[in-house]
Amino acid sequence: MYSSILTGSLFGVEANLIHVEVDISTGLPGFSMVGSLSNEVREARERVQVALKNTGYDIPPKKVTINLAPANLKKDGTGFDVPIAIGILQTLGYFRGEATENILFAGELGLDGEIRPISGILPIVKEAARRGIDTCIIPWDNRIEGSVIPGVRVRGACNIRQLTAFLQETDMGQQEALLPEQPCTTQEILEREPYCADNDFSEIRGQEIARRAAEIAAAGFHNLLMSGPPGGGKSMIARAMAGILPPMTWQESIEVTTIYSVAGMLDTENPLILRRPFQSPHHTISGAALIGGGVHTHPGAISLAHRGVLFLDELTEFPRNILECLRQPLEDHRVNIARAQGNYIYPADFMLVCAMNPCRCGFFPDKNRCRCTEGELAKYWGRLSGPLLDRMDMFVETSRIDLQKLQSVREGEDSARIRQRVVEARAVQEERFRGKKYSFNGDMEAAELEHYCELGREERQLMETAYSQLELSARTYHRVLKVARTIADLGHSERIREEHLSEALAYRLTEGAWIRNG
Repeated sequence: MYSSILTGSLFGVEANLIHVEVDISTGLPGFSMVGSLSNEVREARERVQVALKNTGYDIPPKKVTINLAPANLKKDGTGFDVPIAIGILQTLGYFRGEATENILFAGELGLDGEIRPISGILPIVKEAARRGIDTCIIPWDNRIEGSVIPGVRVRGACNIRQLTAFLQETDMGQQEALLPEQPCTTQEILEREPYCADNDFSEIRGQEIARRAAEIAAAGFHNLLMSGPPGGGKSMIARAMAGILPPMTWQESIEVTTIYSVAGMLDTENPLILRRPFQSPHHTISGAALIGGGVHTHPGAISLAHRGVLFLDELTEFPRNILECLRQPLEDHRVNIARAQGNYIYPADFMLVCAMNPCRCGFFPDKNRCRCTEGELAKYWGRLSGPLLDRMDMFVETSRIDLQKLQSVREGEDSARIRQRVVEARAVQEERFRGKKYSFNGDMEAAELEHYCELGREERQLMETAYSQLELSARTYHRVLKVARTIADLGHSERIREEHLSEALAYRLTEGAWIRNG
């Protein structure tokens, strides 16, 4: 007696189709499972046996062998419980073999036969749709998440008895009554009221330069570092950026939602993520939590910030070895985690926004309040490496807010108006990079800068002077051009002009002053 049930297994943010092969034969009674299994998968043996017993299905005292093929792929998670149980019941003759054809099963079993939700349903259903699978039967609480993917029937099951009754039924009308098909909810989710950020730029007094830099960074997806005394509004500006980021495309939304599905962080009722994520980890975060990995490999904060913002407040409080882990993802837009069982690749195309004090006490260069020595300044700035600073596109220095501005009743420009300009600049970039693998100025490759950031004679002379006097690196030179391209887009200019380059270079002059003084 043999049966084969289709399911899915996660590997990073991708899914592989797995065949759960069940054989029940005469011989010494036993229950064995093979196929490169983790401890979680091995524990399915006890869960499945007890769940079937408690729901009225008896497994005869025979030799039960279960193989999860292909055997060379590592299997993790608890989603194999349901396909194993269905395979056993089919082998025992509870329903016909063709009842499970072209159907993918996934879910965890409780000891009472309840089918519980699992992480990573979205990539599993997406892979099933890509491979032409007709139907996916998944836990009831995962049904809305699975229905985001078009082109495949999704049905949610609550318990193993309900699922068995569905497979035993031959009438399609009765099947629909037992396990109704979940309609695709994508359009319904897209039409819901848009998300509003907690902080609005109208609440921020003063700091016009930092506000302008935040707008440029949001429009072109540029990395931004702000430095200034405590209480100046650096964190408020960073958090308000969530309200001016351009909307995600459908492809970007699916990418982000897939990562959160694998991490088990989706809302069961509103699973599709439409707004760009904003992650703000504390400086005590571990390397595995930031980059990804751990005992059970999972995406880290940089992957959860994919297509959005990673905000590091109190930058110099992060351990240097943790910050150095950001260097490669900032260049490659992905993180590769090597483990004995294979390499896990997680996307990490994020905008890095950082805030820090100018010195240990926070008041440099105000000599009346700052008591830091030159050695303390050097040690403070030594926590940040040159290669990491070189990967920042823009540097902004905030100052103490004047009392008149703080008490002013006139509100500043709100996030809605700033976001409108950002969206317009984003539309220009979408048209410019149509057909490319990137869509923001900040992601442009060095080989294409000559085409998209063409300079006139005066502009070339300005950059030649800046390159020698500011001692720019090749990477910094390219980043200045990218920022200037975004400034030109915000100004509705087809060409990069001197004023655009001058403003972009101003954000590097601040960096030079910090390093010389620090």
